[in-house]
Amino acid sequence: MQRPEIAIISENTLSAMALRSLLSDMVPGIDVVSYNNIEDFGASDAKIAHCFVSANILFHNTEMFRPLVSRTIVITEGETSTFVQSGFRTIDATASEQDIVRQILRIHHAGHPGGHQHSGEMTAEVTKAQSLLSARERDVLVLLVKGLINKEIADTLNISLPTVVFHRNNIYDKLQTRSIARLTIYAVLNNIVALSDI
Repeated sequence: MQRPEIAIISENTLSAMALRSLLSDMVPGIDVVSYNNIEDFGASDAKIAHCFVSANILFHNTEMFRPLVSRTIVITEGETSTFVQSGFRTIDATASEQDIVRQILRIHHAGHPGGHQHSGEMTAEVTKAQSLLSARERDVLVLLVKGLINKEIADTLNISLPTVVFHRNNIYDKLQTRSIARLTIYAVLNNIVALSDI
């Protein structure tokens, strides 16, 4: 049985690579594949779960994507109203990494309000991820993804500044990233922080 994939169709290789990395973190267990042009995508026989497509490619191939409107997200550079009016969801590639993550998480939540149903293997992976951090590390993570600095975290949790730094370093080591965007993905997908709180 063929696994579904998330397709990224963009002539901008660097932005496609960055988006692929973010999506791989957000949806473990699904293949994220990049295509440089519509011909490569059309030649693929993959089962597409979702498709992220650059505005330029969509504009020149609208009829191809119209039947996929509910599964297509347009990668724009600023202005989105034309695509939104046509029923497409959009993400703004000129936004900060943190804002792009928020946009994708909102799209994900709107399309899957109860989350994805996980296989037994995926459920075990999510459970393991949820128990990776201690309760205090989860408290610090929540405040980190909300944008608080170390001093504000220390004041909010009534702990010392060195203790905050200690917990931050533990979080970075355990999650193997210092990227706030990736920490946000982890926190939202593992129900540590609500999407509406970031």
